Amino acid sequence: MKTDMDRKLRDFLGARTAKTFADVLGLETVGELLRHYPRRYLKKGELTPFDELEVGDQATVNGRVKKVTVRSLDTKAEIPIADVQKWARRKTLTKVVVTDGRRDLELAFFNQPWLAAKLQPGTAALFWGEVTMFRDIMQLKSPGTEILDEEDLSEAEIERRARPFRPLYPATAKLPTATIERSVKIVLDSLDEHLDDPIPELILRKEKLLGLREALQKVHLPDTEKDIRDAQQRFRFEEALVMQTILAQRRAVTDALNAVPRPRTEGGLLDEFDQRLPFKLTEGQAEVCEEIFADLARPHPMHRLLQGEVGSGKTVVALRAMLSVVDAGGQAVLLAPTEVLATQHHKTLTKMLGDLAEGGMLGGAERATRVGLLTGSLGAAARRTAMLDAASGAAGIVVGTHALLEDKVQFADLGLVVVDEQHRFGVEQRAALSQKSGDNTPHVLVMTATPIPRTVAMTVFGDLAVSTLTELPAGRSPIQSSVVPAKEKPDWLQRAWQRVREEVGKGHQAYVVCPRIGDEVKNAADEEGEFVLGEEDNSGAKKPARPPISVLQVAEALAEILHDLRVEILHGRLPAEEKDTVMSRFAAGEVDVLIATTVIEVGVDVPNASTMVIMDADRFGISQLHQLRGRVGRGRVPGLCLLVTDLWPGSKSYGRLDAVASTTDGFELSRIDLETRREGDVLGVAQSGKRSSLKLLSVLRDEEIIFTARHVANSIVSVDAELAEYPTLRSFVRSALESETTAYLEKT
Repeated sequence: MKTDMDRKLRDFLGARTAKTFADVLGLETVGELLRHYPRRYLKKGELTPFDELEVGDQATVNGRVKKVTVRSLDTKAEIPIADVQKWARRKTLTKVVVTDGRRDLELAFFNQPWLAAKLQPGTAALFWGEVTMFRDIMQLKSPGTEILDEEDLSEAEIERRARPFRPLYPATAKLPTATIERSVKIVLDSLDEHLDDPIPELILRKEKLLGLREALQKVHLPDTEKDIRDAQQRFRFEEALVMQTILAQRRAVTDALNAVPRPRTEGGLLDEFDQRLPFKLTEGQAEVCEEIFADLARPHPMHRLLQGEVGSGKTVVALRAMLSVVDAGGQAVLLAPTEVLATQHHKTLTKMLGDLAEGGMLGGAERATRVGLLTGSLGAAARRTAMLDAASGAAGIVVGTHALLEDKVQFADLGLVVVDEQHRFGVEQRAALSQKSGDNTPHVLVMTATPIPRTVAMTVFGDLAVSTLTELPAGRSPIQSSVVPAKEKPDWLQRAWQRVREEVGKGHQAYVVCPRIGDEVKNAADEEGEFVLGEEDNSGAKKPARPPISVLQVAEALAEILHDLRVEILHGRLPAEEKDTVMSRFAAGEVDVLIATTVIEVGVDVPNASTMVIMDADRFGISQLHQLRGRVGRGRVPGLCLLVTDLWPGSKSYGRLDAVASTTDGFELSRIDLETRREGDVLGVAQSGKRSSLKLLSVLRDEEIIFTARHVANSIVSVDAELAEYPTLRSFVRSALESETTAYLEKT
């Protein structure tokens, strides 16, 4: 049964405006519009602090005009403000400088000279557009404006602007915040007083939450700051309850799935492996292994996240879990995101197992299995052998990449799926592998060195059991990280190259990492942009924004700076054989400095590498920076990571680099990453943070709300899994399940 919230916007706003909402923001119904919450609120008389703006944001600001000029684009001459009306049909550029009292923001209006008469110095106005930088000056691209102290307004407009708080919505140039505000007011005025609420009445009373109708009024048209807090609190709980109900239903389904129990067997491969270990497991490793063994012994599938720093011993834990499954008659798969990493895992496992990995072979141990390798670049014969070993069960452990997902790859009895670096492997791909185990669902162990925001979100929402390795095994060295502001202090960059030379002089090696290769087709930005490797530009000219620096650019520049060192390059577009050769030479100590893309992020283990210089470090994510620097300090030599940036201190992006430099705690960095990028799609497959199924809820700030909602959802689902007694909540859950965000729930 449809309610007011399901009605189409055209019934309230007219077909034309409704089409704009649908085309620009994807909002078609009343409910979708009313849950397009304000991004923030403008308190009457307050200006917007410009230092909160970030390049790339779609922002709406309240500022006061400081200066306005109009120029002819034909003659370049300045036009007196008194004469602007005469230029209404001519090509003009109106520049407006707006201030918040501390910092200026520049706006450029093309062919709108009449604005100069309205935007006189001292005028307060709203301005909106995309935040950009041009010649080190912050600007709004294609700006829109609404003057706050205009005269001759309608009564409705005067009432709207007179409110103590003005909502500022996520908006675009085609659909500014003022239009959204007016449309929301029209819809709210037309709604019934009673609206079906997804939060049960009993829960509203118990948690002291606003009802739906009152909360909508207060979140969009607040009179006080308390109105805003109360309304947002209610909608955060609503989001948490819907998410937790879905997850509770999912847990109930998962608990009902069948998985073959794989209890630990005495006297098998695992015991033999343990006896041969040349080191003692850390206390944390032993504890985590026991948690995993307990999960594997259950008749329901394990779904566990193994979190640990690079070098914390996750591979040993995963191998012990795989051997336990093999001992119990099953097979295990280790899924890696790249061929490089899959190949290294295969080499590592076979080396650790020795003759225990030579089942059925001459010289193999009495109790042995095989470790297969299946990647896309295998030759036909090797591929056929690997597939036969997997299908027959001869290979108890199979390591591979996406090639394992192909339909023709079969397993005799798949019992455990280990996924390495889950942020590089989508949920649909994990699902495809899980479906290869027939009627029984395999146990799943996900490993990550740095949880990305989505992983942290799922962890807080209780969808994953979590094991954390906090100790570093003996022999790992600390890593010192520092930010190098190349534009502000170019001599620091010169010093960075001196440090590289010093480390090589001590017999160590270094990486230089760049965001791109550099053999792409050049564009105008490539021609204009410039990055100076340690030499100050004294011309005084403002440089335009440039593309990310490349491997080839840096290699060319360092050819002179490090001319007497053995320098080579490595990137993903080199032929596979050449990549292997370069990596082998670097690992063997035959290369002093390796200039590379993020191809070295995983898969290269060179204990002698002590230094890493990451160029344009601000172009990388926090998780990626942490993963990259984990390539140094892998032996007994202390590691050094230098994060080079063109940014000036004080920006949010520079602050991210400071955060990376300040801690080596991967989980702490993941929380910082989450605060920066939001949660991503908590229920779905998107992991970039650009589309979040959460609008007001934050998994860091609102943990208490989430845990309360989890308890409520569990109570509801435990007695009414189909939500028959809660039709509105069921409708909200169904809407989420029908959206593009649900592949995760359906496939894992």
